[in-house]
Amino acid sequence: MTTAGNTTTIALLIISLGILGWGYYRNRDLGRFGTLSWLQSAVLMIPWLLSFGALVAGVYINLAGILLLLVISSGLYIWLGGKVRVAAEDPETAVKIANRLVELRGKQAVKSAELSGQAIALDPMALNMPDLDLSSVKSIFGIDTFYATETLAYQQGAIFKGNLRGDAAHVHQRLTEKLYAKVGEKYRLFLVPDPEDRPVVVVLPSTNDPQPATVGQQILGVVMLIATIASSLEAMSVFLGFDFYEHTDRIREVLPLALGLWTILIAHEMGHQVLAEMRHVKIGLPFFLPTGQIGAFGAITRFESLVPDRSVLFDVALAGPVAGGLLSLLMLLVGLFLSHPGGGLEIPSQFFQGSLLVGSIAKLVLGATISQATISIHPLVIIGWLGLVINALNLMPAGQLDGGRIVQAIYGRKTAQRSTLITLVILGLVAFFNPANLVILYWLILVGFLQRSLERPSLDEITEPNDLRAALGLIALFMMAAIIIPFSPELAGKFGIGI
Repeated sequence: MTTAGNTTTIALLIISLGILGWGYYRNRDLGRFGTLSWLQSAVLMIPWLLSFGALVAGVYINLAGILLLLVISSGLYIWLGGKVRVAAEDPETAVKIANRLVELRGKQAVKSAELSGQAIALDPMALNMPDLDLSSVKSIFGIDTFYATETLAYQQGAIFKGNLRGDAAHVHQRLTEKLYAKVGEKYRLFLVPDPEDRPVVVVLPSTNDPQPATVGQQILGVVMLIATIASSLEAMSVFLGFDFYEHTDRIREVLPLALGLWTILIAHEMGHQVLAEMRHVKIGLPFFLPTGQIGAFGAITRFESLVPDRSVLFDVALAGPVAGGLLSLLMLLVGLFLSHPGGGLEIPSQFFQGSLLVGSIAKLVLGATISQATISIHPLVIIGWLGLVINALNLMPAGQLDGGRIVQAIYGRKTAQRSTLITLVILGLVAFFNPANLVILYWLILVGFLQRSLERPSLDEITEPNDLRAALGLIALFMMAAIIIPFSPELAGKFGIGI
């Protein structure tokens, strides 16, 4: 493996083991509940640990083995989820959990709460909300939903501290309905955790809602679209062995490849748009990212409405990579089956050492042919591989990338902040050890300066997605790693992938 690839693999393995050890240490005093909770997290990391550990040791686990591990770990995760819920109902366990919360609260002082990616100052100064509106808002609370004990000022709204009485999703729905009946669309109600993870209600004017793109932003989007079309034509011509802008008369050779790439990009964005429509949220037009290396790096999309809950955030974030990734995988497979000696593009067989997933699939389909010095492949192989890379890069667990949104939806904002920092550190290490890799440098700059901020909180930030979504999220992140991590030369040579 290259120095950068080896460093990335070892770093991921160490991080995974560290997370497991820290999780067990934190949960060990909660008895059966704590052990089951730790095991639930551990089983989803089994494919990561076995695959990366084997890779470091020079052992190859084929694609079928990896998929089997994913299926088994996901099934165990869902099964353990039921056991965790049963264990949590034990009175002794409930007391231990309550004592843990009391201990945490004793160590922290309530100074801020999170909303819109910023700290909410719990300022006891006079409220800016009009008295009539404040009275109407206070009237929605009750002992059967949320018993408000303290009111604090924040911007043009208010923060209400108190006690949650019932299921968070049900309480949020009832309070939202009552608020709408009192003041209409004038205010929005957020149910979010404070720094001690206690539920608080935040009511803000609807004027703070996300706004549609401005005319200037729309113009920028069009410019980036044109630039991405130009870069994709250039990149596809390089794969064919010439410079498109020096031989524009050969556009018929380039256009099919460019259209294939754009089909994948459109499928990714349509995945987001369709799920957003189904979940009744709005996302803006994509801002495509041009690049000379592979034509395009996907697109930046932003929500133009508030997200109801974390499950909706997860569904919309995952839909794009699933749509684009599955189409890319289909193109890759079709291209491999259509590949034959003397037809298509001639490329070095070492090309397939660049991805654990793609190399494994190519080995299964092409067999011993992949060990030759050069190999003829159908152009769909190139398009499918590029599509997988584009979707995998967008699944990195950082900021407002699809992967960052998935982590935020499943694990919450604190974990999403940590995963963003870890991703930036890994990108920085890879860029340091392999400065010639412009793709990594590009993404380091993109994430570090444009995408590192988290998505704003959902209206209901308390209710967590179900176990199935958590399992799908881990599978998506695992596939991301399998696509972008390369083979080591030794491992590739051992299994006849390139020479």
